[in-house]
Amino acid sequence: MEGLANVIAAAAAFVGTHFLLSHPLRRPIVVRIGEAGFLGLYSLVALATIVWLGLAYRAAPGSGQLWPVGEGLWAVATVGMLVASMLMLGSLIRNPAAPNPTATNPIPAEARGVYAITRHPMMWSFALWGLLHILVYPIPANIVVALAIIVLALVGAALQDRKKERLQPDTWPSWEAKTSYVPFAAIAAGRARFGGFGMHTIAGGIVLWLAATWVHIPLAGWPAGVWRWIG
Repeated sequence: MEGLANVIAAAAAFVGTHFLLSHPLRRPIVVRIGEAGFLGLYSLVALATIVWLGLAYRAAPGSGQLWPVGEGLWAVATVGMLVASMLMLGSLIRNPAAPNPTATNPIPAEARGVYAITRHPMMWSFALWGLLHILVYPIPANIVVALAIIVLALVGAALQDRKKERLQPDTWPSWEAKTSYVPFAAIAAGRARFGGFGMHTIAGGIVLWLAATWVHIPLAGWPAGVWRWIG
């Protein structure tokens, strides 16, 4: 139990320090040590907590899976990871939510591609990753780490909306009106149209999906994704 407690503590530190430094503590720290100093401190804390989390996870004692995982769950996870990969790659181009100290990222006239699905495609790709890894590898330590990623992604996306509303009051509310936090809500409400996916989303997503699932073989010692059936 001590091993799992260490994973929980590391996950809480990783998520908690990210939220504290990104929101309530950012301004007073920047005032004291400047933007460059803050970025250095933020990076150092993030690196320290993620290393702690990785070491704690590796040191956690082995345990049995909490539910049986058959080929049906693996098929669901395989398709879901393809969706997550496309959301991730699609979010790398023309993303109004991308970090930008000058707050000048242009707001598209219409939400298309992954932004029609959700205005936070990268965050939802992380959340979907976490959910699917819980689904097919349900051991306590993995569940803790995956839940930390899910909370960091989805709570972070909501906090990002509030921050953007303050920093870009003339543009961000109009983008919120065209899009949705919850996937497919804007499409269901008629505020966005499904489609318009670029090749970077489709082709790039497939390449990322194949590479990320293949790497389980050398790193974890067992195949994931389509490699379970064609390897």
